[in-house]
Amino acid sequence: MVEERPDSDALAVGAAASRPVTAGAHDVPRPEQTDIAAPPLQRISASYIALLMIASFGASIALMVPLTYGLAVRISDIAPGQEETLGYVTGTAQLVYLVLSPLIGMWSDRTRSRFGRRAPFLAMGALLGLAALVVVATAPTVPLIGLGWVFGMIGWSTAGGAIQNLQADRVPEEQRGRVSALTGLTTQIAPVIGIGIAYAVSSSMFLVFMVPGLIGTVMLVLLPILKAEGSSHDLVHSTHVSAKELFASFVFNPRKYPDFGWNWLGRFIFFMGLYFNTTFGTFFYAQRLDLPVREVAGVVASIGILGVVAASVGALAGGFLSDKLRRRKLFTFIGALLFVAGACVEAFASSLPPLIVGAVLMQLAIAVFAAVDQAIVFAVLPDRAQAGRYMAVVAFAQKIPSAIAPLIAPFIITIGAAGAEKNYTMLYLAGAVLALIGGLLILFKVKSVR
Repeated sequence: MVEERPDSDALAVGAAASRPVTAGAHDVPRPEQTDIAAPPLQRISASYIALLMIASFGASIALMVPLTYGLAVRISDIAPGQEETLGYVTGTAQLVYLVLSPLIGMWSDRTRSRFGRRAPFLAMGALLGLAALVVVATAPTVPLIGLGWVFGMIGWSTAGGAIQNLQADRVPEEQRGRVSALTGLTTQIAPVIGIGIAYAVSSSMFLVFMVPGLIGTVMLVLLPILKAEGSSHDLVHSTHVSAKELFASFVFNPRKYPDFGWNWLGRFIFFMGLYFNTTFGTFFYAQRLDLPVREVAGVVASIGILGVVAASVGALAGGFLSDKLRRRKLFTFIGALLFVAGACVEAFASSLPPLIVGAVLMQLAIAVFAAVDQAIVFAVLPDRAQAGRYMAVVAFAQKIPSAIAPLIAPFIITIGAAGAEKNYTMLYLAGAVLALIGGLLILFKVKSVR
């Protein structure tokens, strides 16, 4: 067993105790004591990285194809002309998972099994998500679709969270940028490929949901099968959770962990802007290109080919360069600026060429931001032994916007709307402003990471 490197350990708990906001990365006390130990940090192999990428792809394709295409088409068929319903369905599912995620994270941290702490949640999440897709694909009413998607969101998000927890558990500082880049890249590529698959089987709504779900399940379970996590009996000494600990799992003290707090807030605002500009993507393209909703998948898939290239360049360049230069915050800010540019182009686009330019810029931006900020998250976790709990809190910064934005966006798109034409220009510009504010907060307020 390889011991943790002192520099990696210091960075992993870089905000672990009360200190001035200006404290440096090496000015770090030991984390709070718990009855949970963290696995040792050591360089991970290329094969393990590859399996993390495959699992990340699987979780993303199963989750994002319904969110970006399948649910919109199903709701369009059952409740035509009621675009706002999509926001209510996706927003409700996000809110339910939002409440449950810290509990799931704490449960994962404290799981004692011969399969480890994370593998059971990865497998159970995939199976629950797959079963939920059957309900969503066959439900005859919008309320039943919404109920099915609540369980789909819980399942696939739990599986995806288990992958991130494994990275927090095992990836050392010197590999965090590139591993975050590579896994982030697969999560960017997966929806694009998934939309292409969905379009190919679009004559059957059942297959639109089930083919990506089956692909996701197979890819997820390869990781624990081929790279067993190992027993967690020696890491977890007690599974008892007090009521105080249970409620505390939902929050953290930003004064005690300022860098963790500022990065959380920056992520929150950035992702609020992102979800303003992606929740109604299918309807947005249909309106701007004057196409039926069902035919948008082909356009999105075609644009997505260029988006894959942009996401590849963004994630790899951001992740590898941030490792090499040991600069993280600069790249998150570059990602925010690129997002602003893409959102502004899309806001005023009325034909395919500018829509392509805007979409490519936004894909590039999201890939750069997500890959590098994920490395920042791992560096400022208050306690790596409780990675499941704190990564669930980090997920709040993405899940709360994904729940709130679809509920707010319907009101924005109706401001000044003329007839059936929704005001997507205002929505995309609002998203650009929020993304810029998020990037600025991380750049100027996170102090222990360069």
